[in-house]
Amino acid sequence: MSGEAASIPEDLTVTAIHEVAIAALSGTTVGGVTAAVALMTRSRRALSRSRADARAAAEADEQRRNEALQHLVNVRLPSLALHLRSTHYPVPGLMDTGLVGTEFAAFLDSVQELFARAVLEERHRVDAAARAALRGACMEIQAKSYQMQTDLDFLQQACEDEETLKNYFRLDHLNEQLARLVQKAAIVTGSWPGLVRPDTHLPDLVTGATSRLHGFERIHVHSKLRTDTVGVVGRAAEPIAVVCTELLANALESSRADLSVEVTLLQPDNGAVCIQIDDAGKGMTAEEANRAAQLLAGRQQVLLTELGDPPALGFAAIGQLVADHGFQVTVDQVSTYSGVRAVITIPPALVTSINPHTDPLSAMSPRPAPAPRAPRRAITTSDDSPAASPGSGALPQRYRRRREPTLEERTAPGGHPPEPEQARSTWDAFEQGIAAGRAGTPSDIRNEDRT
Repeated sequence: MSGEAASIPEDLTVTAIHEVAIAALSGTTVGGVTAAVALMTRSRRALSRSRADARAAAEADEQRRNEALQHLVNVRLPSLALHLRSTHYPVPGLMDTGLVGTEFAAFLDSVQELFARAVLEERHRVDAAARAALRGACMEIQAKSYQMQTDLDFLQQACEDEETLKNYFRLDHLNEQLARLVQKAAIVTGSWPGLVRPDTHLPDLVTGATSRLHGFERIHVHSKLRTDTVGVVGRAAEPIAVVCTELLANALESSRADLSVEVTLLQPDNGAVCIQIDDAGKGMTAEEANRAAQLLAGRQQVLLTELGDPPALGFAAIGQLVADHGFQVTVDQVSTYSGVRAVITIPPALVTSINPHTDPLSAMSPRPAPAPRAPRRAITTSDDSPAASPGSGALPQRYRRRREPTLEERTAPGGHPPEPEQARSTWDAFEQGIAAGRAGTPSDIRNEDRT
């Protein structure tokens, strides 16, 4: 019985095992599903957090880029525009240093470069148009000024009334000042000085420069030239006269009305000649001196908009002439009066010798002694004034003048330089009187210093 009792029915055993397996499998499946659901839930939450973090990072990066763009438009580009006008204005970099070295930073730099190129091209286009307009206007005004000069010369020669003649001289001097201003503007715009001179004595060139200025009586000229034959070749005479005029104008304007401006003509051993101008003004700051040196070097064209408002054209005109003709101008020295010393250095290639026997003498040189002449009967002209006899080389009696003082006498301490108008009128009359006497024709030149 025990064996029978211990035996298990076959059908009962199979059924139990099946049920147990099903139960075990069922339990395992439920647990796995539960675990899988939990894992998926955690994965979704992690993915959601990752996406949220990525979205936040993307939004932060976009915000940084937007701020960098706003900084470029509102700060960096306007600063760059000012910097292109004057290097004193700094150009800030990226506000967010975290963007340095990135592709976006390189993109912003390329935008800056394109902006700078566009601004410069537009400025040069506008400047070229302004130069053309100003150059055309200056040429018209110069032509009228020269015509007025010719008319005034004729009126001065024909005038007999002293008071009227003084008014003509005053108008003549005023026209000279007007012509200087127009000439300066014309040179800056690329035009030529407007006058062609022959080879000219250096003292005459300086005297002519002083005659164009208001306050010329304050200018004292001293010559340390070894000879009276030193001259400037014709192609450079007017440009150097313009440069001398502008430097003298600066010296007069920067010093008080009771202070003189000293001009010294020097002749170094290297074959060059120098015009040294010393004033007793307030001098120049380091910044002003550097700016002046850049303009006077003449190495690059200066935009009209870079010359101020109203534009200061003097140094720019000098720089243009320096570049065109090859002489040198410096204003970086201190004068003996603690002002500014300006030096014009004329190279040997632009220096010539004026033959006193074949070329007109300088108005600042000692006058030649009059040649002796035999007594003769005066010839009566249409206006009943005595004139030179035919074939006589002497001056007409009417135009004989007193001995002119030498340069040293004119510029001695306590003395005053000759008035440019008087010097010009005196020597013009002298030359034309000689020509008239040699030709055997009466001269119609009047002399205000009759003897």
